[in-house]
Amino acid sequence: MSQLFPNKNNKHKTGLTRELIDALVPLFEEASAGAIAVDTECRITWLNQSYAQLLGLADAEGAIGQEVGRVIPHTRMPEVIATGKPLLLDIMEHQQQQLVVTRLPFYDESGQIVGAVAFVLYDDLQPLTPLVSKFRRLHQDLAAARKALASKSRGTRYNLTDFIGASPAALEVKRRARLASGRDVPVLLLGETGTGKEVLAQAIHSASARAEKAFVGVNVAAVPENLLEAEFFGVAPGAYTGADRRSRDGKFQLANGGTLFLDEVGDMPLPMQAKLLRALQEGEVEALGSNRVTPVDVRVIAATSQNLEAMIAEGQFRSDLYYRLNVLEICIPPLRERVADLGVVSEALLGEIWDGHGRRREITDSGVAALASYHWPGNIRELRNVLERAMTMAEADELLDADAIFRVLPSSADSQPAPVTQAFTRPLARVVAEAEAEAIEQALVACRGNRTRAARLLGISRSVLYEKLAKMS
Repeated sequence: MSQLFPNKNNKHKTGLTRELIDALVPLFEEASAGAIAVDTECRITWLNQSYAQLLGLADAEGAIGQEVGRVIPHTRMPEVIATGKPLLLDIMEHQQQQLVVTRLPFYDESGQIVGAVAFVLYDDLQPLTPLVSKFRRLHQDLAAARKALASKSRGTRYNLTDFIGASPAALEVKRRARLASGRDVPVLLLGETGTGKEVLAQAIHSASARAEKAFVGVNVAAVPENLLEAEFFGVAPGAYTGADRRSRDGKFQLANGGTLFLDEVGDMPLPMQAKLLRALQEGEVEALGSNRVTPVDVRVIAATSQNLEAMIAEGQFRSDLYYRLNVLEICIPPLRERVADLGVVSEALLGEIWDGHGRRREITDSGVAALASYHWPGNIRELRNVLERAMTMAEADELLDADAIFRVLPSSADSQPAPVTQAFTRPLARVVAEAEAEAIEQALVACRGNRTRAARLLGISRSVLYEKLAKMS
């Protein structure tokens, strides 16, 4: 272990820090699913074979000397080197895997940073879901409190880890959200009600360069049509009878420098669509009753549960506004299309509900299977409602099993599942692929999203399962 961070000039002798790292690294390595070390230039100086296998590398020695970002694209090791601060229990995604990683800086006897080590504590997020969910909520509460004390600026509650799921569909949403956060372009979120569009909008803002600025949301469907212009662009003093003598800023002014979230944008009246388009194209707004034009710099994230293309064909939505908003499109799948995530999503929701009720409940495998039998027209919002009702009706110390779920689950007739069309003649390869995908999904549901257990249940290796999931995404 003494060669983890080779000292090129040998000016410093081994001290207490070296002795500690030499003693601790073997313990961490034995207890972890992988371990790696880098120097101050973020080049890999050591990589054990288990981590190499997890990363899909044929040989650990071949990675020595490479820049760590080339081997692990989403690594945060450069951040540890730059700040000298550890990152504990961080969640990293790599090739369809969710890894729980701890990263530690390493100093020489003079206090100079000479590298960093990282250990993969879990290669499956499932065992840590309740703990990570609670830690995330506490961290968010603390961040929100600090922001409120520092200023009255508008902030966000959610980040990308709050969009829970490890199914191929959920991982694709996260991938596109990370892409959106790194590009200052308009984003259009499409999805049914209750799928988490606002959570994703806040997450994109939180990870973007505008994160320190305001995030301002407005539900277009909730604002009366005659008040929309004032809501968006503000009101000048005395603009109409009864108006305040002071000017009132609109949502564009409040979001200046930050992000403006337009929820249910499909419900916007046509006259207002034209005014919104002009504001976006010109980068300026004019308050109601004012002749003064105010420049604004906002990044717009729009969301809708409606089919905007069909509305354009019917003349209910402007095509030019649609193209302005839809630079980067993210389709959020309904819950029924990612049933493999039901287990981890339910556990996270139960953790939140438990904090409010003061009583802990856990859901069994049979309870998750019962949830999977339902169509979920209300998606995550409806799932939370069902779990909350099940917790309320459950006896003391009772697990939420299938019986507890079925007591509060709406009848299948109420869910109005999508009609299934049957093709009588299909290529054999397609039939086999669909059967394989169904078997994998059922295994993930049965194992509550735990891929290691699912692979064992299917009788295949974990690496083969990851390859098949990647092809399915």
